[in-house]
Amino acid sequence: MGLFSKKNDSTAHAAPAATVTLPDGTLVTVAQQINCLGDSCPRPQLMTKKALTGASSGDVVEVMIDNPTSMEAIPPMMKDLASTHLATVRADRYWRVLVRKN
Repeated sequence: MGLFSKKNDSTAHAAPAATVTLPDGTLVTVAQQINCLGDSCPRPQLMTKKALTGASSGDVVEVMIDNPTSMEAIPPMMKDLASTHLATVRADRYWRVLVRKN
């Protein structure tokens, strides 16, 4: 059993073409959704990196996070991953971090 194998591969999956409105009013379509609820550092960062590495240019990835430290760590990673942080939106009990592959 590996260090990050507590969940199966269902944590990252293609979203059912969900459209999200960003705080500035822009509509984006989510290509992939990553469920990192209950996970702590560094798993959300690693899952985000994996998703963006496999994403096509222009794809939007939504990362669902309930860990404040992980939520704050993802936006600064975007420059190194050739991606852009679009928004972090507070949901009921978690944050939705939206990023786009450049």
